[in-house]
Amino acid sequence: MEYVGRVPAPPLDRFIDDVYCLTGVPGHRRISVSPMPSAHLYINLGEPAFLWDSDPSVPPAALTDGWFMGLWTRRFVLEYPRRVHLVGVHFKPWGLSSFAGVPTNELRDRWVPVDALWHRSVDRIRNQVGDAASAAATLGVLERELRSRLVEAPARGLDLVQHAGGWLEASHGAIPVGALSDAAGVSNNHLAAQFKAHVGVTPKRVARIYRFARLIESVDSLGPVDWSELALTAGYFDQAHFSKEFKDFTGRTPTEYLALRRRFTAEQGFSQPGGPMPVE
Repeated sequence: MEYVGRVPAPPLDRFIDDVYCLTGVPGHRRISVSPMPSAHLYINLGEPAFLWDSDPSVPPAALTDGWFMGLWTRRFVLEYPRRVHLVGVHFKPWGLSSFAGVPTNELRDRWVPVDALWHRSVDRIRNQVGDAASAAATLGVLERELRSRLVEAPARGLDLVQHAGGWLEASHGAIPVGALSDAAGVSNNHLAAQFKAHVGVTPKRVARIYRFARLIESVDSLGPVDWSELALTAGYFDQAHFSKEFKDFTGRTPTEYLALRRRFTAEQGFSQPGGPMPVE
């Protein structure tokens, strides 16, 4: 598949990491997606995709024209169609709250159709991005839509969450929540309440996800891996806790994950820094 993406121009870059087009035939149709520090918007111009939550009580979902996904705290499996044609947005953890129009804790570990939040809009958006003559033009259409949806006045507490979230991002989740609250000049409870409102989870949970993302991105699939050293560098000081969190987030032990990633790297011909992995 071909991925064409870019960081959007201000003011969108305050809320969004990148906008992108994803097209072509997937090398693996079913991928396992671990928790990562982002929320998502997908506009689908192709056949439906399918989602399986790692929580067995949640029924499988068919994802058709377009959908939002809040921050996920557990893994899920996504099945691509035979040919992919997606336009998407990776929001920063706090970014979706300025576009969704609903409290983001209602979107945690959930997907919702675009029309549920942007009423009667998905067909128009699909037609506009589908008519664009190039990937750059497609992303321009998407950015214009996003600018039109951006809430002009920041919601109460958003600046606080953005600054605290930026510190978590820069430290890869290493800053203790107490130190984060002290630096922000607020109580732990106030900071947690604002994170729940604008991210959907507490700062402690966001820190865990950033910490795990750093660990995964540090894995060298082409060379030797010292899991104990990587875990310590990422901030895991208890081996049992590291092993449990790794299995919860990936569905595999570190050894199983590394074997699959090395095989995936060999199939692709290049090493990718973490991200979704194929489902066997």
